Amino acid sequence: MSTPPDARRYAPATERNREPILAVLQRVLPPTGTVLEISSGTGEHAVFFAPRLAPRQWLPSDLNPEARHSIAAWREAAPADNLHPPLALDAAAPVWPVETQPSETQPSETQPSDAQPSGDLPLALDWQRHPITALVNINMIHISPWAACLGLMAGAGRILPPGGVLYLYGPYKQGGQHTAPSNAAFDASLQAQNPHWGVRDLETVVAAAEAEGLTLVETTVMPANNLSVVFRANP
Repeated sequence: MSTPPDARRYAPATERNREPILAVLQRVLPPTGTVLEISSGTGEHAVFFAPRLAPRQWLPSDLNPEARHSIAAWREAAPADNLHPPLALDAAAPVWPVETQPSETQPSETQPSDAQPSGDLPLALDWQRHPITALVNINMIHISPWAACLGLMAGAGRILPPGGVLYLYGPYKQGGQHTAPSNAAFDASLQAQNPHWGVRDLETVVAAAEAEGLTLVETTVMPANNLSVVFRANP
């Protein structure tokens, strides 16, 4: 049976930040191609952005099976022609599925249409018509081990074409200092949950990106003491 609507998960921050994020994405994303969203979470951003960013294709992904079921349920509730099924993807992995899976213009004939989303099915994307031109990553690197950030940068370096965009959103320290008391409190709560989590230094993130052939082109102040950070792949 298809994914039930009650599989949908909700993130309260999404409704607060989706419009400001969309405004930046509309300005910085390449006009065509596929946007691969890394760590899509609930899927609320994916269903909001995809129809508003057409004709770009939107490919959500997440390592967590429950998140992928939520993404699939949101996609079922709010379908868009350019929004694709969620992919199982670990940002820290040395090779991502999009680097090894053959693309198809149609879903696999051997996969029942009502199957639960496994995240490892052949992609119903034509990479020649819609190559990956951008990666979007929202609120991940502070709630994951540092290896996930390093993996994200390495993946962007491998996958993005010259001029391709990597977009990050979240809280950051700058110059080793928190930008607001609320971010300091948030950082402490994250590290209490997991010592490998925490608000990252922007300069350290930029250095990790530069090591993979990415150049910082823009940092924009966003609501609730967050930043939009935009990189482009070097020629």
